[in-house]
Amino acid sequence: MSEAEEAVIRAHHDEWARVVAALTRRFGDLDIAEEAAAEAFATAVERWRADGVPPNPGAWLTTTANRKAIDRIRRESRRDDKHREARMTYDDLPEPVGAIDDDRLRLIFTCCHPALAVEARVALTLRMVGGLTVPEIARAFLVRATTMEQRITRAKAKIKAARIPYRMPSADDLPARVSGVLAVLFLVYNEGYLASGPGTDPVRHDLTTEAIRLTRLIRALLPQDGEVAGLLALMLLTEARRTARVSANGELVPLDEQDRGAWDAELIAEGHRLVRERLAAAAAGVAPGRYQILAAINAVHTSARDIRDTDWSQILALYDRLVRLDPSPIIALNRAIAVAELDGPEVALAIVDRLAEVLACYHAYHATRADLLRRLGRSRQSHAAYDRAIDLAGNTGETAYLTRRRDQLR
Repeated sequence: MSEAEEAVIRAHHDEWARVVAALTRRFGDLDIAEEAAAEAFATAVERWRADGVPPNPGAWLTTTANRKAIDRIRRESRRDDKHREARMTYDDLPEPVGAIDDDRLRLIFTCCHPALAVEARVALTLRMVGGLTVPEIARAFLVRATTMEQRITRAKAKIKAARIPYRMPSADDLPARVSGVLAVLFLVYNEGYLASGPGTDPVRHDLTTEAIRLTRLIRALLPQDGEVAGLLALMLLTEARRTARVSANGELVPLDEQDRGAWDAELIAEGHRLVRERLAAAAAGVAPGRYQILAAINAVHTSARDIRDTDWSQILALYDRLVRLDPSPIIALNRAIAVAELDGPEVALAIVDRLAEVLACYHAYHATRADLLRRLGRSRQSHAAYDRAIDLAGNTGETAYLTRRRDQLR
């Protein structure tokens, strides 16, 4: 897909999700749906450049994609039954909504089918519904774009081979699918909170706002699910710092330099209430999950009026607990930052260096290492680490911040 086509999809990612989902429901074939949608967006690149964007882009894309799908089915004689179905008027009958009223949330639950491996269903849903490009999804999983493309292709092939039905989930289906849905929304929020695309603005408000909205809806559907409450709390406590995270000149502002008076007190209060609710459940014997622990860590950060008041020992204890649940290298990297505050940068650097191979292409690894080396007075090595972090950094705000810190080295 060309950069121009990706730009159109990014600008109209809501329509992309609706078009793919609608075509999949109608033709029962994920490949046809996605390829027809891609052809429609490719046509939009050409037509809209010359004629301008139509008054109703969604309807234009839906109609064009539907015609592309019909054309393809007509070319394949073995699809006679689907050809007859394709002759039906597009919106002739209302479709049942099942247990979920919201269109987008319903699509996400539909795509997160438990027959697929968690990583496959999350990646496929991010591509079809979340509005993320393959490179953005790949960066979220710390893999190459080609690897992610293959993973998504295999997921679609399994759906076709196993004849996994594309149907609206019932209320009984939700608990089995919610973990995948939460993973999708977590990654969508992360991409909005800190955009990974090269040359992009650091924050994408459309993604963060939508992820919070959908998580609130799941909270209403599954009020007893601790991880739903934990993810909502995590998003709210992170979103509360949004206005303080980017300076007037567009540079990313790290936590220790942020104006805490600019944080959203209302969002913090709501996030803290959710965390206290989950702590009460934990006291009653309900073990917290990944999102609940991450929310608790953010609650500690947002409870401190000054960076010097941060209870790093509590944060480290929470990370120790989290590592047992999720021994991922990114969690280990974040834990090392807490270790640096308690035991010093040299101890933390030894931990970080053990992650070198698995996080070699992750900019935050090199940025963390650069900061630890700076604190140890090893300026030349710190400079090289900053250079590598800048090469790998995605958005303009991060690049500006890392460049400034590098240039401040003696």
